[in-house]
Amino acid sequence: MNRRTYLRRLGASGLATTAIAAPAAATSHENESSAGNGTDSGGQPATSTDGETHEVEMITEGGSFYFDPVGLHIQPGDTVTFVNASGSHSATSYSTDNDRAETRRIPEGASGFDSGVFDEAGATYSHTFTVEGTYDYYCAPHKTLGMVGRIVCGEPGGPATEGSIPNPPGSGVMPSSQTIVEEGRIAYPYIPGGLEPLPWQFWAGTGVFGLVAAYLFSKYDRESGRYSAENADN
Repeated sequence: MNRRTYLRRLGASGLATTAIAAPAAATSHENESSAGNGTDSGGQPATSTDGETHEVEMITEGGSFYFDPVGLHIQPGDTVTFVNASGSHSATSYSTDNDRAETRRIPEGASGFDSGVFDEAGATYSHTFTVEGTYDYYCAPHKTLGMVGRIVCGEPGGPATEGSIPNPPGSGVMPSSQTIVEEGRIAYPYIPGGLEPLPWQFWAGTGVFGLVAAYLFSKYDRESGRYSAENADN
């Protein structure tokens, strides 16, 4: 066999190997993206089978419980991974098939999701969104304490665009669907107008300062003599 014939055969062998390997790689990627994920059913199909992955943290900090970001804009076919950063939390959609959800606040045709309660730090739950609209969700253990979040998939729509969320966030307010679309990712807490909220330590300190100041001024006022008998008529 001469050198030229050998190179031709080597090239053909390489192309055959590539052709066999390519479908296998695609299958592996598809299985990876769907493993462990909840997936919406019905409604509009995903626009892409290779969507992006976004992350939302579930956090306990200083007596506060929250999702960060509190507002997130994604596209149909994207996956959201909820990460338990600290504390015991769940990511549970407002859909009546879930515990403690009295009302439905996800689009028609979309399936609800529920991670169950995570106790260990670093635990994750992933859900792939395919139906456009607004999704409101909550943490089952801390729902009444305002641990709620909102995701807009594609364009806003559905019950969550009407009326206010049943459990408002523990700090700040819930951003509107349109605000989430415009900003893409809104950190917790959301304060309209761009004002940064003052930490609770400030307000606690202000309250203590006010009480101490009132006491000292009152004590000084009494000791000044202005309320003595001789000054009673002045």
